[in-house]
Amino acid sequence: MELTIYLAGEIHSNWRNELKEKAKSLQLPLHFVGPMENHDRSDLIGEEILGEQPNPIFRDEAASNINNLRTELLMKKSDLVIALFGEQYKQWNTAMDASAAISLNKPLILIRPEKLHHPLKELSNKANVTVETVNQALKVLSYIFDTE
Repeated sequence: MELTIYLAGEIHSNWRNELKEKAKSLQLPLHFVGPMENHDRSDLIGEEILGEQPNPIFRDEAASNINNLRTELLMKKSDLVIALFGEQYKQWNTAMDASAAISLNKPLILIRPEKLHHPLKELSNKANVTVETVNQALKVLSYIFDTE
């Protein structure tokens, strides 16, 4: 059995690659999908497809429609969602994706540092599992495949 996992969270750090490499080294049967990790392409995809927009608001709207379609499709096809809240970046998209996973009844692992416990307490309460590190999330994934 192979699981498809949607990796929600900021696209500026290396957390996805870290998780993928560790999962591969453990030989876990996992396939990963997620948002467009090329930030410029994500911001400009509306104009890339629809042409130049009249102002930044229209440019953002066009890109958001396409990015939301991508997220919805990939998340619906996923077996599980991992949402990482880091300490460095604003996490509006992560909160939206974690909420969407809950609405879609997708199992959710929330990764957040202890210092974000209070602002994320309601979301954490709705997640299936809340951990503080990528390594802890990986241990949860490993446990799914353990037989003893």
